[in-house]
Amino acid sequence: MTASTPEGPLSDLLVLDLTRALAGPHAGMMLGDMGARVIKIEPPTGDDTRSWGPPFIGDEEERESTYFLSANRNKESMVLDLKNPADCEVLEKLVARADVLMENYRVGVLDRLGFPVSRLHELNPRLVVLSISGFGHDGPEAKRAGYDQIAQGEGGLMSITGTSQPTKVGVPIADLIAGMNGAFGVLAALHERTRTGVGRVVRTSLLAGMIGVHAFQGTRWTVAGEVPGLAGDHHPSIAPYGMFATATAPVQIACGSEGLWRSLCAAFGWDPAEPSFATNPLRVANRDALVARIEGLFATEPAEHWLALLAEAGVPSGKVRSMDDVYSWEQTLSQGLLLSVAHATQGELRLPGSPIRFDDNPYSGGRSEHLAPPTLGQHDESIREWLET
Repeated sequence: MTASTPEGPLSDLLVLDLTRALAGPHAGMMLGDMGARVIKIEPPTGDDTRSWGPPFIGDEEERESTYFLSANRNKESMVLDLKNPADCEVLEKLVARADVLMENYRVGVLDRLGFPVSRLHELNPRLVVLSISGFGHDGPEAKRAGYDQIAQGEGGLMSITGTSQPTKVGVPIADLIAGMNGAFGVLAALHERTRTGVGRVVRTSLLAGMIGVHAFQGTRWTVAGEVPGLAGDHHPSIAPYGMFATATAPVQIACGSEGLWRSLCAAFGWDPAEPSFATNPLRVANRDALVARIEGLFATEPAEHWLALLAEAGVPSGKVRSMDDVYSWEQTLSQGLLLSVAHATQGELRLPGSPIRFDDNPYSGGRSEHLAPPTLGQHDESIREWLET
């Protein structure tokens, strides 16, 4: 480890991140947030996302993609050309010291580069290997390339998202969930290694991530035989639970119990036992009429009026915030969800923080000092020197 490796629950781990784009890099960033030393192995051209933009920041010679910056904090960057035997020898030395190796090549590519799982475990029997694919590592679709929006469609998520037509989620949710699942699988394999002394391969995919988050929408089909449609801005099984127009901005309400329904009715001066709305199944069946009634009332006052009334009544509600509003919100800042890091070429940058906190650390993640996403090959020299010690 380097002297600069900060504290954190994973600070004794070395992770080799051979992934690119988003799913794998997100998994590596999660481990880095918890204190692991993460060495990002990049080809001479760099991670694909270094060229994904606009927006970019910085001068043309030193420009950085904000996309790349979103998924690569708390990592070092080393350039290796795995078609070059000398660079393959460097990777072998790294593998021998590592705890985790992550890859998201298309199925079979790492084998052709000379690093099948058997070779990796020959070099280091304790190595945990995370392999992320688009559609799974076997089966009839195994060799398909995995891209987020395609996985959102193929995995069914787009069929339940939107109002008038299938719509993708506003972030690459298939990539992000695959990365989260991958990090979770790695930690399980590392825990098992404390008993067995050997590593194993953890596999997940963008498709698996999409199906894994179907939740009640999945069992609507597998158990009840009902094919879900577009959910729009309202919950398909609970009412009122969704977004409602007011005289100004929309307001969201989550009336998730009969007690909350009664509280909402008390605030609005309604009868909670009205025959059309007396139970949740009745409110779901008559949702259009209920939405029209609420929005008819809400049209008389601005959003702030209704949010204050709902808060006083104890009914969960909220705004639909823009990104600039989210990152200036006092609650966001209080949770350590905006980090300041010192970038090698761009100076001080503000980045979204880790969603995990520990009880003895006011910052997001497991470390009190976060590293900026690296420039391409920024740590080549220091890593090579470390390998010789």
